[in-house]
Amino acid sequence: MTKPVRALLIVVAALVLLLVMRSLWSFLQPTESILQGHIEAREFIVSSKVPGRIGSVLVEKGQMVAVDDLIFTIVSPELDAKMQQAEAGRDAVGALARQAEVGAREQEIAIAREQWEKSKVAEELFHNTYLRIQSLYDSGVVALQLRDEAHAQWQAAKLTATSAAAFYDMVQEGTREEIVDAARAELSMADAAVAEVSAFQADTRIFSWMTGEVSEIIMRPGEIVPPGFPVVTLIDMSQAYAVLAVREDQLPQFVSGARVSADIPALGLTQQEFTVRHVAVMGDYAMWRATDSRQGYDMRTFEVELEPVEELDNLRAGMSVLVHLSAAVNP
Repeated sequence: MTKPVRALLIVVAALVLLLVMRSLWSFLQPTESILQGHIEAREFIVSSKVPGRIGSVLVEKGQMVAVDDLIFTIVSPELDAKMQQAEAGRDAVGALARQAEVGAREQEIAIAREQWEKSKVAEELFHNTYLRIQSLYDSGVVALQLRDEAHAQWQAAKLTATSAAAFYDMVQEGTREEIVDAARAELSMADAAVAEVSAFQADTRIFSWMTGEVSEIIMRPGEIVPPGFPVVTLIDMSQAYAVLAVREDQLPQFVSGARVSADIPALGLTQQEFTVRHVAVMGDYAMWRATDSRQGYDMRTFEVELEPVEELDNLRAGMSVLVHLSAAVNP
C-alpha cells in the first residue's frame, strides 16, 4: 500500500470517528420538550330572569362595555298585565284595610243609636201593657192566656232592646283589633305582590355588572327568549390565563405558585413569566398508556392554569403558549 493511499485511509477513518463521536455527544446532550397550550379568559353570560321577546340589543361584538351599561331589553306584555292585576288587588285590599281601621261611619252610628232608642221605647210600652193586663187578671177580668201573651211580648221587647244596645256599643267601639291586623297583613301581601312584579319588570332592562368585551351575541331583536337563556356573552381579558395539558412525570416543574417562562408566538414574545395558580387532574381519556412494562407505567394528564405575572397588551383568547421543558423531566 502506497503512502498516499495509507494517508487517505487514515484521514477517512479519522473523519468517521469524529462523526461518530459527535453523534454520540449530541445523543447524550439534554434535549428540550415543548408543551403547547393556549390562552383562555373568564367569560360571563348575560341573561334575564324574564321570558319574552328581545326588544333591542344595544351592543356589538368586540365592543367594550362598563359596569351599568345597558346590554339589551325585553318586551313582555304579560308582565304589564300582571302589574295591572297586582295594583288593582292592592287598591282593593287597601280600601278594605282603611275601612277596618276607620270603623263605622257617623251615619251607621246614628242609625244604631236610633234602633236602640226605638227598642227602649217598645220595651217600656210592652212593660206598661203587661202591668195593666196583670192588674186586670188579678181582678178576674181577663183570662190567663191574655196575661201570658202580654208577658211574652214584654220579654221579647226587652231582649230586642238589649241587643240594640249591644250593637250600638259595638259600632261605637269600631272594628275589632284582630280584623284590623288581618286587613293590614293582607295589604302587606298585596304590596309584596306589586313589588315582585316590579322587580321582574326591572329585569326587562339588562345592564352589565362587569367591565369586559362582547364576545358573542346569541339572540337578536324579535327572537323569543326563555328565562335564564344566554343573550350576550362578555369576556374579561384582564383575567386571561394560559392552560396546559401536562403529563404527571412533568408536574415537578408546575408546583402551585411556581414561576414558568413561556413564549407567545402570536405576539412575538419569548420568556414571558407566568405563575402556576391551579393544577387539576384530567379524565381517563387523557391518560398516557404504556404499551408494555419496560416502557414505564400509565401516566395521568393534568390541566395546569398559568397566570401572567404582568398584563400583556393585545393578548387574545385562543393564542398559543409554548413552554420549554428540559429532558430531565421526560421519560
